[in-house]
Formats: sequence, structure tokens, C-alpha cells
Amino acid sequence: MTLITSRQHAVVKQCRALARGDARHMLLDGWHLVADAYVVGLPVELVAVRADMAAAHAFTLDAMADDGITILLVSDAVMEALSPVRTPSGVVAIAARPAIDPRALLVPDPAMVVAALGVQDPGNVGALIRSADAGGATGVLLDAASADPWGWKALRAAMGSAFRLPVLREDDATDRLDTWQREGLRIVAADPRDGVDLHTLDLGCPLVFVMGAEGAGLPGEILAAADVRVRIPMRARVESLNVAVAAALLVYEAARQRGQDLIR
Repeated sequence: MTLITSRQHAVVKQCRALARGDARHMLLDGWHLVADAYVVGLPVELVAVRADMAAAHAFTLDAMADDGITILLVSDAVMEALSPVRTPSGVVAIAARPAIDPRALLVPDPAMVVAALGVQDPGNVGALIRSADAGGATGVLLDAASADPWGWKALRAAMGSAFRLPVLREDDATDRLDTWQREGLRIVAADPRDGVDLHTLDLGCPLVFVMGAEGAGLPGEILAAADVRVRIPMRARVESLNVAVAAALLVYEAARQRGQDLIR
């Protein structure tokens, strides 16, 4: 394989453009993310690896090459230009974004979806996806006002969970919530002030936990349309929890009530 030493190479420009956002592709940074994407069968198109690290990952790189994935060896300086992080891990990859069927978020039954509306911090979006995956949720729904779950910051925070759990981002996620509500899913809106205590609520039915924006919470019309509002008990001097932490507590309580075996 040819060693790329020029920061003017076309792949550098491509990765820098992807770091700013792209509708069809995503930029993966780090061996963990790249390997996870490959193992689950996502369409990885190109992998660039620092030349001095290639030997340690030769088995995986050879398998990728056999599957038709372009493998590039690059210098330290080029890797610094390719990677969006301050301290590059030594590998980046370009992959196509997965196409998600909305029905996949409801399987298996009973569905447990986590919906986030207006969650703008990509780290929070990634952590929310990771929490949903860890706690046994069936999928994650995001609206257009939320950070891109396929952006590199959210992907790093999700630690591979975005590849294992169906994640759907729609322009108007409220339409999807309305559809699911008509189909019999219970819409459970997080409300730290006026909700029903989490531990007194029956969470065994198919449901969607709806989380609001950092600080502002959910809009009044979403709260009014929900089947029930839920709150997480906490000391009076604490106004609210981080959205990913709150989602984790809701999901784990639902998993506990359902007797889900999370060790698998």
C-alpha cells in the first residue's frame, strides 16, 4: 500500500467535509468505532490508518481489504489532518449512513423507544443512545432540532451503540409520535415538575419515553398530548438531571419491571 504523506490529498478534504456534516456519509474516528461498524455490517467504504499502527491491526485490515474496503496508510501529519479530534487515535473511516425502517424501532414487542426533542449537544445525544442501548430500549427517535446522531462527536459518545440500536432522525418527530400513539404505544413524557413518580408507573406496555431539550424541557403541546407525564424523584434543590442520565433511569426502571435480562 502506498504511504500518503500530503495533507493536500483528496481524502483529507473529504474527511474534513464529513466532520462538518454530511447527509449520506459519516466519519468514524478510533479503532473501537471502526471495528464495531465493520462487525455489524455497515457499509464502510474507506479506512485510513497511521502507517506505524497498521501491523498491530493487520488481521482486521486484511479482512476489510478482502471485502473491498479501501485501506490507506498515512503519515502522522496526514492523520492529524484527517481526524477531527485533538489527539488522533490513529485510524479514521468513512462509512455510509444506515437506512433505518421506522418499524425497526418497535421490535421486539413490547417496544421501548426513547425519543429526544431538541437535544442539541452531540455528546448528550450520543450518551442518550448509549444509555438506551445498555438498558434494553428497542430504538431511539430524534427530531431535526436535535444534534445529528451520525456526526462524529455523537458517534464517539455513543461508543458503537448507534450501530447496534435502530436510531431514526426525522424532520418532524412529533408526527411519528402521533402515529405511534394511534397505534397503541403509550407516550410517556419526562416532566421533572408535574409528572407521576417513576416508581409508581406501570411501564410494561409498549411505550415511548419522550425527553426534552437541555434546560427548556419539553414544549407544552407535547406534554399535553402525552398519555402520562413521568418524573424522577430527586432532592428539591436539584432542578433537573442530564438528559442522558434521566433517559437511563427511565429505561432501566422499565427493564426492571419487565424482567428483562440485560446480560447478553
